[in-house]
Amino acid sequence: MKIGLHIADFTWPGGPPTLATDLAQVASLADDVGFARISVMDHVWQIGHLGPPEHEMLEAYTTLGFIAAHTKRAELAAWVTAVVYRDPGLLAKIISSLDVVSNGRAMLGIGAAWNEEESRGLGLFFPSMAERFERLEEALQICLQMWSDDDGPYDGKHYHLARTLNSPQPLRKPHPPILIGGSGERKTLRLVAQYAQACNLFAGPEIEHKLEVLRGHCEAVGRDYDEIEKTVMFPLEIADDASNAGEILDQLAELAKLGVAHVHSRVDGASTLRPLELIGEHIIPAARGL
Repeated sequence: MKIGLHIADFTWPGGPPTLATDLAQVASLADDVGFARISVMDHVWQIGHLGPPEHEMLEAYTTLGFIAAHTKRAELAAWVTAVVYRDPGLLAKIISSLDVVSNGRAMLGIGAAWNEEESRGLGLFFPSMAERFERLEEALQICLQMWSDDDGPYDGKHYHLARTLNSPQPLRKPHPPILIGGSGERKTLRLVAQYAQACNLFAGPEIEHKLEVLRGHCEAVGRDYDEIEKTVMFPLEIADDASNAGEILDQLAELAKLGVAHVHSRVDGASTLRPLELIGEHIIPAARGL
């Protein structure tokens, strides 16, 4: 099992004047101690359960480009991109660029979007849920076409591209891995089975059922269920003396039994360097054996 770091809060003690330095320290340390992935949210305002919308929020791909320059090994992703915030031709170009400047470490994390308040606030496009899912599937098709040898047109219901030229192409082959966020049984998990290399669920009592639904979708579209990496969001709240490390590892072992291969965790702020060190010392090496 691999462990990833999700950076979702940029309201840190030093404020914006020290944010670049603090973020570089967090990303570099996470990379050094063995976090397999580093992600940020694709939001323009802070989301409710983490703080008020007025709190600091950095744009996702600007931030990932900065993190790429301060890391060497960790994969980089928006967890997850709101499909309607960027037209898919541009999104494919952004992921390609991130992959090149990070020496092949980019992933496309994507979902149907949900935060209508921030979208309306900044005038971002936010159609109905049904249309967002239609656009999500077309965006996946466009990205895959742009990351292939086919630079011909794409003519969908919502998107029309005259030429899907993409130069330079990503370094990762056949293309940057695609992770689709969300656990909707009828649409989201079907899209995972059809297009993605990874899913993202939340650790909880429903996870076993959600994985069975995904298995059913894989059977329906002729996809090998085992090809898809199962990831979950799960808090790694390690004690200051790491006394609960064994308990955390027991919980991770239960997830591993279900087939979960990657656990992604939020650790807030520049004051959390020590927890990152503890996770790197007590959790990451042991989790690799699960």
